[in-house]
Amino acid sequence: MGFEPSARAQDLIGRVEEFIRTEIEPVEAQLHAATLAAADPWQPQPVLKELQSKARAQGLWNLFLPPAEPGNEQYGEGLSNVDYAPIAELTGRSFIAPYIFNCNAPDTGNMEVLLRYGTAAQKEQWLKPLLDSTIRSAFCMTEPDVASSDATNMAATAIPDGDEVVINGRKWWSTGVGHPDCELLIFMGLTDPEAHRYNRHTMVLVPRDTPGVKVERLLPAMGRYDEPFGHGEVSFTDVRVPAGNILVGPGRAVEIAQGRLGPGRVHHCMRLIGLAERSLELALQRGTSRHAFGKPLVNLGGNRERVADARIAINQARLLVLQTAYLLDTVGLQGALSEVSQIKVVAPRMAQDVIDMAMQLHGGGGLSDDYPLAAAWTSARALRLADGPDEVHRGVVARIELARYLAERKEEEAAK
Repeated sequence: MGFEPSARAQDLIGRVEEFIRTEIEPVEAQLHAATLAAADPWQPQPVLKELQSKARAQGLWNLFLPPAEPGNEQYGEGLSNVDYAPIAELTGRSFIAPYIFNCNAPDTGNMEVLLRYGTAAQKEQWLKPLLDSTIRSAFCMTEPDVASSDATNMAATAIPDGDEVVINGRKWWSTGVGHPDCELLIFMGLTDPEAHRYNRHTMVLVPRDTPGVKVERLLPAMGRYDEPFGHGEVSFTDVRVPAGNILVGPGRAVEIAQGRLGPGRVHHCMRLIGLAERSLELALQRGTSRHAFGKPLVNLGGNRERVADARIAINQARLLVLQTAYLLDTVGLQGALSEVSQIKVVAPRMAQDVIDMAMQLHGGGGLSDDYPLAAAWTSARALRLADGPDEVHRGVVARIELARYLAERKEEEAAK
C-alpha cells in the first residue's frame, strides 16, 4: 500500500506550499485583525479576492475536485483522494487558505454533490458559479429541536406538491450562510415518514432569496462568529421551489449525504493535521525562545515528552487518514466506512490535544487572539461534532467490527 502522490500532485503540493508561505502567511494576521475591527466584519476584506485571483492565475483552484466521470468531462481532471490529502493538510495550516484556493467547506461538499448528483440544468445554474467563486453556499441539515445525528428524528419537511416542493422547518449551524455571497442552500427534509428509514428524506436546492427563507441569527461557536462565513439558524416557512430543484429524486437524501461525507471527512481531517502541525511549530518556537526558572520552557515540566507525544500523535493520525483516502480511491465508500468513521474520531481529538499543549506553553497569550491557537482549538473542538459526533462514529466502527467478528465465528463453526 503506497501513499506517494502522483507526479502532478507533487508539483501542485510544492506550488501550494510556496503560495501559502509567500502570499498568505505574511498577510493573514493583519487580515484577521482588519476583519475584527471592521464596521461590518461580514463583508470580506478585499485582499481575499486579490489572493483568489492570484491563486486561480497560477492554476491553484478547485483542487478538491475528484477525477472526471463520464458526463462531467467539462469540469476537468481532478485529483484522487490520496493526491489531494497533502494539499488539504497544507491548507489546514491557515484559516483562509482553503477559501483562497476555492477549496473550503461547505462549498466543496456542495459542489461535489452537484457534480455527482445534479442535473445538467442544476449544474449550469449553481455548480458553475460555485466553481468560479462568484457565489457561495450552505448546507442545511442540523436542527435545533431534535438530535440531528439521527436523521430519522428530522422534523423539517420537504413535501412535493404538484410541480413544486413545499419546505417548512428550522435548521441551524448552517455554515457559510453569513457570507454576503451565499446564494444557495441545500436543504435536507423529511418527505415520507412511513418509508424505509433510509428513504424518508429529500435534498432540495433552495435559493437563499426565496420567499419564506429567513436567517434568524448567526451563531457564535464558543464566542467566535467566524466572519465572513458564519453559522446560521435558518427558518423555512411555506417555502416553495420548483420540483426540478430536487436532487436525484424524493427519498434519496441519505444516499447523497453518504456520498458527500466520505471525501469531505478526509478533507476535514487532513486540514486538522495541518492545523496540528502549525500548532506544534508554534509550541516549539515558544518553548525554545522563552525561559523560566533558568531554563527554556521546553525543558520544564515534562514538556519534551509532550512534544514527543504530539509528533507521534500527528504522524499516527496522518497515516490513518492516508489509508482511508487510499481505500476511498480503490474500493469506494462502502469498503471504507469504518476507516472514514475512525479518522473522524481520531483527527479532531489529536488536533485538540496538540493545540492545547501549544496553548499551555504560550501561557495567557495562548488564550488571546495575539496567536491563532485559541481559534484553532475552537475549530478542532467544533469538528468533534460537525459531520456527526464522536459517539456516532465510534458506534459505526464497533458495529462493523462486531459484524466482522461474528461472521468469522460463523464461518469457523460451519467448517467444524
